[in-house]
Amino acid sequence: MDLSTLAPLVAILMAVGVFAGVLAGLLGVGGGIVLVPAYFYLFSGLGYGSEDLMQICVATSLATIIVTSARSVMAHHRKGAVDWTILRQWAPPIAVGAVVGVLVVAQLHTRSLQIIFGGMLISIALYMIFGKASWRISDHLPGRGFRLSFGPVMGFISVLLGIGGGSIGTPMLTLHGVPIHRAVATSAGFGVTIALPSAVGFLLTPVAAAPPWTLGAVNIPAFLITIAMTTLSAPWGAALAHRLDARLLKRVFAGFLLLVALNMLRKALM
Repeated sequence: MDLSTLAPLVAILMAVGVFAGVLAGLLGVGGGIVLVPAYFYLFSGLGYGSEDLMQICVATSLATIIVTSARSVMAHHRKGAVDWTILRQWAPPIAVGAVVGVLVVAQLHTRSLQIIFGGMLISIALYMIFGKASWRISDHLPGRGFRLSFGPVMGFISVLLGIGGGSIGTPMLTLHGVPIHRAVATSAGFGVTIALPSAVGFLLTPVAAAPPWTLGAVNIPAFLITIAMTTLSAPWGAALAHRLDARLLKRVFAGFLLLVALNMLRKALM
């Protein structure tokens, strides 16, 4: 890859990282729902539109989540917001689902993953638009049976989408009576549980016709640049969250996600 290609690639990755970091700090959403489509359009625009491209996008997104979620957990822990009992109980079944997700993603081509990603992204966006903090299924988390059944499902779906635990774990916890701040903090720990085993698995998953400097299915430059920029920009989003109407912003962002999801489905089904 020559300098004329490398320079725009780095610049776009920096912008994507800043955008993902600001959104993470502003709305409390994981960067994966931004990073996966951004990586897809970036790499395909550069001519790397292979049948396994979505594997690279998902794997690289999950690798970044290891760092961002770990930082988030530590920050929340300093404020006493993480429920470590919930995290310890849920980590093993979530990790099992994540490993199964890696095995499934390794067998799927880009078109199938685009359809799955687009469909699930629509569901997440609709929940962001219409969901209410007052919604409840129960005032407490169900027992071991629910944990052993839903935990693997959460890990599995998160790996298919290349996201951390927040988009699924936070609603699940709040619907069962966990206060929102504790739910967000604990779900950040779900992200580490999902991302760490899956990223290791993807590092051992070879991908044909990958962009330069890709190890297994993880693109190293995209990983490093994204981590650097999200670390820098997440505090900006957190600061903005105290000045702007977060509910309106969440709905606007959900509308943006709907457009991204529908465009991805259009490309997959054409």
